[in-house]
Amino acid sequence: MKRIYYIVLLVLIAGNVFAQNERKFVRNGNKLFMEAVRDTTQIDSVKFSNAETEYRKALNKRPNDLKWNYNLADAMYKQQRFEDAEGKFSELAEKMEEPVERAFANHNLGNTQLMQNKLDESIESYKKALRENPSDLETKYNLAYAQMLKKQQEQQQQQNQQNQDQNKDQNKDQQDQNKDQQNKDQNKDQNKDQQDQNKNQDQNKQNQDQQNKDQQQQQQPQQNKISKQDAEQLLQALQNDERKIQDKVKKEKAAKAKRMQTEKEW
Repeated sequence: MKRIYYIVLLVLIAGNVFAQNERKFVRNGNKLFMEAVRDTTQIDSVKFSNAETEYRKALNKRPNDLKWNYNLADAMYKQQRFEDAEGKFSELAEKMEEPVERAFANHNLGNTQLMQNKLDESIESYKKALRENPSDLETKYNLAYAQMLKKQQEQQQQQNQQNQDQNKDQNKDQQDQNKDQQNKDQNKDQNKDQQDQNKNQDQNKQNQDQQNKDQQQQQQPQQNKISKQDAEQLLQALQNDERKIQDKVKKEKAAKAKRMQTEKEW
């Protein structure tokens, strides 16, 4: 803050006082103002406020006096009432007749805007002051200072934007990674489900094969073992064949015996 106050240009313009009381108020106000300015260790708000009071007393008699209004604006600025001072200096910058006076008003207008961090406005006010008074070194310094702050602000905004973009990209990458991981997990679950399904199918097939095998094993003895009816029929057929064989054998024996008897008779 000390540097800011160092670069501030304060110009007190003494008013031409026509009436004794008005001259007294302005003189008292200037005295209080200068006493407060001499103390560089602190801001004596009380004296600046008292100076403002004296200036207003004078302005009650002559409210349109530009020089007294200028001193009033300086007193408000020193009390850090920057918005009030800005309005007053802005009016004075339009009404001052002499170029150097307009330069002073625009210079201090730039100071009030600078203290409110209105960098673009303060830069424009300093430029206006320099157009009226190009050789003013303090205005050139304040302009350069405001431009430096503006550049730093733009760099900071750019850095913040880059950080936001980077964070946005990182968040997007993280979301993509999470999505990929979810897809992987989903695919993994699907693959696992498919594997389990295949395994169940294999198990079912094995169970079915085993059941078929068991059925075949159960049916195998039944195929080898004939039914009771079939067994009786087969037995009957065998007995018939055996009877036929026995009858044939008996016939052959009888024929043989008859031949032998015939031979004996001869």
